Order: sequence, then C-alpha cells, then structure tokens
Amino acid sequence: MEYVTLNNGVKMPMEGFGVFQVPEAAVCEQAVSDALAVGYRLIDTAAAYFNEEAVGTAIQKSGIAREELFLTTKLWIQDAGYESAKRAFQVSLDKLGTDYIDLYLIHQPMNDYYGAWRAMEEMYGEGRIRAIGICNFYPDRLTDLCLNAKVIPAVNQVELHPFFAQTGALENMKAFGVQPEAWGPMAEGKHGIFTHPVLTEIGAKYGKSAAQTALRWNVQRGVVIIPKSTHRERMEENFNIWDFSLSDEDMAAITALDLGHSEIIDHSTAETAKFLNGWKIHD
Repeated sequence: MEYVTLNNGVKMPMEGFGVFQVPEAAVCEQAVSDALAVGYRLIDTAAAYFNEEAVGTAIQKSGIAREELFLTTKLWIQDAGYESAKRAFQVSLDKLGTDYIDLYLIHQPMNDYYGAWRAMEEMYGEGRIRAIGICNFYPDRLTDLCLNAKVIPAVNQVELHPFFAQTGALENMKAFGVQPEAWGPMAEGKHGIFTHPVLTEIGAKYGKSAAQTALRWNVQRGVVIIPKSTHRERMEENFNIWDFSLSDEDMAAITALDLGHSEIIDHSTAETAKFLNGWKIHD
C-alpha cells in the first residue's frame, strides 16, 4: 500500500474501501469487516449511504486501533449550512462511534455549501476533523471555493475511470494542491469494463485482470481509489495492484478510452440538481 500526503501534511492511503449502495446493516458490516481483514485501512462512507452505524460497528469489532484507520464520511445537501453542518457532523460521529473524522467531505456542491465549509473549517481548526474536502466539484466550483475559502480543500472526490478520465479537472486540482479521489473507479460496471478488450489485453501482460488494470491506471495518475465490493475475493483482487506498474504506452492506451463525459451522472443539469436536492436523509 502506498500513501499520499495531503496539502495539510496528513497521510492518506492511496486505496480504500467504499460502501456506496450497501445500506443493509448486516451486509455492510460484514463487507467492512472483510475489507479490514484483507488490509484496507481507508473506509469511505457518507450520511446519505445510511450505513455509518454498520461501518462503525465493524471498525469497533475489528480490534484495529483507531489511529491506524483513515475514516471518511460526507455531509449531505439537506444539511449544507453553517449550523446544520455542525449538527450533521455530530450525528455522523455518534453513528460511527468515534470522536474524530479523518476526512469530512461536502457530498455535493449544492445548497449552502459555503456556510457548511465555514463550519467545517472551524471543526478542522478544533481538531475534530483531520482534513476537509469536497465531492463532485467540477473545475469552476472547485476554483471558486479555493479562491474564497480560508482552508483549501484537501481532497476532491469525483467520478474518475478510463471512460471519464477528467484530465483537465485533474490539472486544475493539481494547480490548487487538491488531491483527486475517484468514486466509481470501475465505472459502476459500465462499458463492459471487467472484460474490456483493451484493459484485458494490457492486464494479461502483467498477469492482472481488467479491473486491476483500470485501478492501477488511476493510482499511477496520482488518484486515490475506493473500489467497492461485497465479495471478499474481489476485495482481495482489487487490493492486489501494488506489485506492478503500467508502461507509459499502456497508460496512454487506457486514457484513449476516455469519452469526455459521464454516462453515470451529469452534475451540471437542472434535472440532477432537482433530483439530488429532493433526496432527503432525515425528517
């Protein structure tokens, strides 16, 4: 496992385990337990995933010292605001059974995220959060926040995979010292990624699968990845990407798969804004 040093000096694992779309408590708890046993130390959850309690239970049962883990959770749109962000953060702490979060992210650039950011800056200053960041901020939103915030985001978690490479967005993040992190590094299974001929052929040269090849491509671009699976054998496969390196030629061939747009979600549309703002996680 390799680590990256964030812009505030905090070290973050380059690979973690995500629990998006695993809301059933028993399934999520078992998945996190298996991931920790495999060797993952970064666990990524969110208030909107409805599984923070299960994640917390798995961590507590693991017996692994809290300081050995890197725990990420996220603030949902409904709670974006100065006071509401502070309340939501405490709810997440209680559900996770911890007294601090390693990385707290604004989940979407919607509602009063500037008010939320001010609250997060304060909680970061108090030591309740080791690093603060954002998700799904396109270059214009990221630039605006960086130019107006007291604390530059440490991380921007966005969709990044061979079919949506976002090379320009990565360059913009680098310019501000923001660490890119990929959600959906397997493109949520689209485009036949697990059997894609380009990824399969390249992987075969290294004795690796198409999935391992796609993950390796991202980390070689300096991107933190958080693949998800509820199957332990797949977790092990995803974790086994640190013993080989793709050639420059292979990296270019994978980057050439880029479609230049997302086929999962477009955060720039009115329809997406309406849908996400309508997603309520509590009364």
